[in-house]
Amino acid sequence: MSTDAPGGRNVEGEAPVVEETVETDEATIIDDAELERTLGLTGGLAIGIGTMIGAGIFVFPGLAAGEAGPAAAGSFAIGAVVALLVALPTSELATAMPKSGGGYYFISRGLGTLAGTVVGLSLWFGLVFATAFYLVGFGYYAVDTLAEIGVTVGGGLVIPIALLFGAGFTVLNVTGTENAAKLQNGVVALLLSILSVFLLYGSLDALGVVGTASAPERFMPFGPVSVLTTAALVFTSYLGFAQVATVAGEMKQPGRNLPLAMVGSVVIVGVLYVVTVFVATSAFESARLADLGETAMVDVGRHYLGGAGALAIVFGGLLATMSSANASILSTSRAIYAVSRDALLPRGASRINLKYGTPHVALGLAGGPVLVLVATGEVEVLAEVASFLHLVLYGLMCVALIMLRRDEPEWYDPDFRVPGYPVVPILGALSSFALIGFMQRLSQIIGLAVMLASAGWYFYYARDVSLRGAL
Repeated sequence: MSTDAPGGRNVEGEAPVVEETVETDEATIIDDAELERTLGLTGGLAIGIGTMIGAGIFVFPGLAAGEAGPAAAGSFAIGAVVALLVALPTSELATAMPKSGGGYYFISRGLGTLAGTVVGLSLWFGLVFATAFYLVGFGYYAVDTLAEIGVTVGGGLVIPIALLFGAGFTVLNVTGTENAAKLQNGVVALLLSILSVFLLYGSLDALGVVGTASAPERFMPFGPVSVLTTAALVFTSYLGFAQVATVAGEMKQPGRNLPLAMVGSVVIVGVLYVVTVFVATSAFESARLADLGETAMVDVGRHYLGGAGALAIVFGGLLATMSSANASILSTSRAIYAVSRDALLPRGASRINLKYGTPHVALGLAGGPVLVLVATGEVEVLAEVASFLHLVLYGLMCVALIMLRRDEPEWYDPDFRVPGYPVVPILGALSSFALIGFMQRLSQIIGLAVMLASAGWYFYYARDVSLRGAL
């Protein structure tokens, strides 16, 4: 335990909740709760892959190919490299601080309350933007699913369907998440099966092994800068890897399994994304994929496997966008809960529903703004703002690691230490911040506005609260 305990009070007179953590080889004990170490490497990989493999692989290929052509595969690879440079520092921080709240917790303890408030509130809104992106994608796939079974309803129902299911997922999480979690695991297993079969056949066909080899267009039709701007757009696809850090206290041999799960999940998902873009751009030229938009993969499936391929992809896309939206609403509520426990938001935001045992206020604060953003239908802006706010989080996590290593407080004793320190965290921070510079101006303005509003909230509400160096 650090002697530099959290202190101070917000404007309502509330102080941070202090939790004492005791770690053993069998469990992590936090106050009265005991988290048994039951998760192995496979379980950690399932969490990382499950939170990343969702909507991005079904919604982004058409949009990305329209921006960068076949070189969009390189955009996804760049996103994976940035994610890897952040995954290693995150692994060290998570084994030193196995707490819920993830990146927010690491930054608030490494860089102080102001940085923690900005990141905590930005993470809330970043997840809200990501969830809205997933729900709009779900709306597109729902309309396409109906079209595949012969029910034509038109694009006008995309947003109403997204709004309806967004409200439904919020209510589902309020009434308990155990069954939703089981459903999530089944969805991920089914998705990986569909994707593996489709991408294997599509790759063999594109290479001429089982069909006629395609004559692809020029690899980089829109120039090298387009590859970087597209990488900034599609980075939303990699937002899930840091979720593995939230279960550090429940992982066996965290010093070994946590970094392997984070790095492994990014590599596996990155390869799937790159192969997906290769298969899509082998089927159609970039202009055609751009015209097909959010559901381009349905036509790619039809190109390779006929009606069965289209049906498999539309079903997979429906499952993926549903899975991503549901998981993101839950993650958003967890971020709000952690910030509220630290007295940076009113304590009422972390109130637990006595009937269902869920943070119902936090879930309402997650679901409400999501529905407002869904109504805009601006898919690319929603995705980029989510990427902007998470890239700030990832960059600051790397900075927090460097600060903690420099000070080396008594309580900082990670089971895993980043190889190649300080080069890896420095590159992680620089690449995260640099990618923001390639986003469209509107996304940058909205992202900065969210951060400035968060800083303003800190000075108004929580400037006397102290969190740095506390465990």
